[in-house]
Amino acid sequence: MKRAGEKDERIHAVAAWRHAPYFTAAERAALELTEAVTRLSDGEDPVPDSVWKEAAKYYDESALAELILFIAQTNVWNRLNVAAGLVAGEWKP
Repeated sequence: MKRAGEKDERIHAVAAWRHAPYFTAAERAALELTEAVTRLSDGEDPVPDSVWKEAAKYYDESALAELILFIAQTNVWNRLNVAAGLVAGEWKP
């Protein structure tokens, strides 16, 4: 996302999005939905209505569908990489 002009602070803070001041309310809703969909087995109610309703405040039905598909696609690639023991990206010091 850096090529798209995203600031380093925001990129580095994604993992701590709940505690970082760099994200809008809409982005926070998307990140919370992403966490819920990614961690389905962590609770009895994997994607609580409150999480979905918060995201629906900022994204219409079409945008929510795109967001869910993007989350699912990212999760698939992550799982394939983990299962195959592949490293995502390349480190060049």
